[in-house]
Amino acid sequence: MPPAKTPRTERSVTEYVDSGRRFTRSASLLDSTVTSNDAFDRWFADQRVRNRFEVDRIPFKDLRGWQFHPKTGNLGHTSGRFFTVEGLRVETDWGHRSSWAQPIINQPEIGILGIVVKEFDGVLHCLMQAKMEPGNLNTIQLSPTVQATRSNFTGVHGGREVTFIEYFRDPERGRVVVDSLQSEQASWFLRKRNRNVIVEVAEEIPPHENFVWLTIGQIHRLLLRDNIVNMDARTVLSCIPFDAPNGPARWGSTGPFRESLVRSMSADQGSLHRTSEVLNWLTDLKSRHALIQHSVPLREVELWHVSADEISHETGKYFTVVAADVQAHNREVASWTQPLLAPVERGRAAMFVRQIDGVLHLLLRVRPEAGVLNVAEFGPTVQCQPGDFRDLPKEQHPPYLDQVLTAEAGRLRYDAVQSEEGGRFYHAENRYQIIEVGEEFELEEAPGCRWMTVHQVMRLLAHSNYLNIQARSLLAGLQTIW
Repeated sequence: MPPAKTPRTERSVTEYVDSGRRFTRSASLLDSTVTSNDAFDRWFADQRVRNRFEVDRIPFKDLRGWQFHPKTGNLGHTSGRFFTVEGLRVETDWGHRSSWAQPIINQPEIGILGIVVKEFDGVLHCLMQAKMEPGNLNTIQLSPTVQATRSNFTGVHGGREVTFIEYFRDPERGRVVVDSLQSEQASWFLRKRNRNVIVEVAEEIPPHENFVWLTIGQIHRLLLRDNIVNMDARTVLSCIPFDAPNGPARWGSTGPFRESLVRSMSADQGSLHRTSEVLNWLTDLKSRHALIQHSVPLREVELWHVSADEISHETGKYFTVVAADVQAHNREVASWTQPLLAPVERGRAAMFVRQIDGVLHLLLRVRPEAGVLNVAEFGPTVQCQPGDFRDLPKEQHPPYLDQVLTAEAGRLRYDAVQSEEGGRFYHAENRYQIIEVGEEFELEEAPGCRWMTVHQVMRLLAHSNYLNIQARSLLAGLQTIW
């Protein structure tokens, strides 16, 4: 029987309205008496020791419950659920390539990425999970309270029920304070979206050995490290509407950059463009360009070949699709096999930032990607696998790529390697960088680019499908440095 519910009070309603202030207060506290940083570090190290797992590459013929369709060649599950690896042909008038075909993951269901928050001593804490994903380089990473596809939380896998899923399926269990549908990697997923949601609860939640309460500040501390906070947690954190902090710098660093960042988080500070102008510009851009997606049988995707143990491009670029056997004791199912998409190299995702009249602005670039839902979304200034362009002429390289690859250390405001979705991708990671540029950097925007303040970007994330997952990860990183 669940614990008795605490009655809703006028105080909690007031706090709900003032959620931005409360989120900022939680982010300002870098340690907690609920779970100290030392206690977390010991707990997390123990999780990696106790929750043993094995992930082994296997040939496709050893997949259990998965098969290539005899007519289409698509790789899918015999239940018809989970996801399929199929073919996609893209036609567009955007960029240097007018058409191409590729394998893509089709998972036509909306999952839940949810964090439960609760006040302890007047400070919001997040209930975070140590979760194993087969594709992570270090397998155990810090994830949201719930990270589940619809197939998972409806029990298609036949395993245990997803822990704490009730707080996201029963609206009476808590109060929703953040809620939007956001995309995943549109270069590898076909129109994939998840519900990014934060639910505040007042009732007592029973302890669980795989879960821990942390302030947002403690999570921000971990985001400064490589491959600790997983992609699903980063995207939910990016959707938090922080108020501008009015206290001291958390890391002891002050100066013009920090001051410009704080101004950028405020609603009443100057922006180069009004938000309505940016949205009008984006709508016009998407209406002037076409990105047409045709689902095709995987066997008809030219230049891609299927061998006994991988699907790969004949040039060796981009990514491969492989098969894995997984043994994991702390998951809803302890053993399974599945396909995984494996990029051929570490990617780069970089955001240029510049002070404009004392207010920090982010340079976002509109990106059409193969599987995007609606033509294009805002992405980072640069987002690519550099090796994909090494044999191409300079004019076909992404704008500003050379500046990213040669950025001076003194310009880097955030620099960390972070894993992508470990449930579908094998050893996929990006080097995420926030690079400050000075007045020597042109203020005039390149085609497809716009300068925006942090407050404007946070406002967009209250809605769906404006920023891609790489831009959201960088925003989560930016929020760690004020």
